[in-house]
Amino acid sequence: MKGKVDSFRHKGLRKQLIDSIRRKGINDEKVLSAMEKIPRHFFMDSSFLEFAYQDKPFPIGSGQTISQPYTVAFQTMLLQAGRSHKVLEIGTGSGYQASVLAEMGAKVFTIERQRKLYLRTKAFMDDMPWRIRMFLGDGNEGLPSFAPFDRILVTAAAPQIAEAWKSQLKPGGILVIPLGGGVDQVMLRLTKNEDDSFDEERFGTFRFVPILDDIGED
Repeated sequence: MKGKVDSFRHKGLRKQLIDSIRRKGINDEKVLSAMEKIPRHFFMDSSFLEFAYQDKPFPIGSGQTISQPYTVAFQTMLLQAGRSHKVLEIGTGSGYQASVLAEMGAKVFTIERQRKLYLRTKAFMDDMPWRIRMFLGDGNEGLPSFAPFDRILVTAAAPQIAEAWKSQLKPGGILVIPLGGGVDQVMLRLTKNEDDSFDEERFGTFRFVPILDDIGED
């Protein structure tokens, strides 16, 4: 973590944040423990420290955001990712969500479609302690060369569930996705059965930036 400082103040603010998320109903202590260990302010510009430990999303450039901590915790809890699970994340963004999963012991593969954001996040993540495999590409295509996956997490609003995600998920695997092309999305958890059918659960509405198809420079 070259040039990064995680002070007692940072840790205190982080503990307060985790306590507030716990009070909002996140009860998976493995998720909370991982998030308490990860300095969220590392993933944001240093001039925005005052925002790093608020339970709010924040812009990170290229039209993307670092998700609200509660949302990160909620999606991670739904995903039920365990140690050594092979996880595909659609939408790397700042790298924070991928780091939470890696801190929990998952083998994380993540795709970002914005070239500028991908290059910036990759350079940053190379100095971090987590082993995360990052790819530049269209997340709707998944990563067929590395499939199948135990878990797939979509971190942007998707108007539909890509067939690639369904086919690249192992039987017994879980896909978590904010589904919907409007302002709000429904959080879904799909569990794949042995016959390739899916059981669907719904967990309320959230608001995400939209998933994009092409690889952009911004």
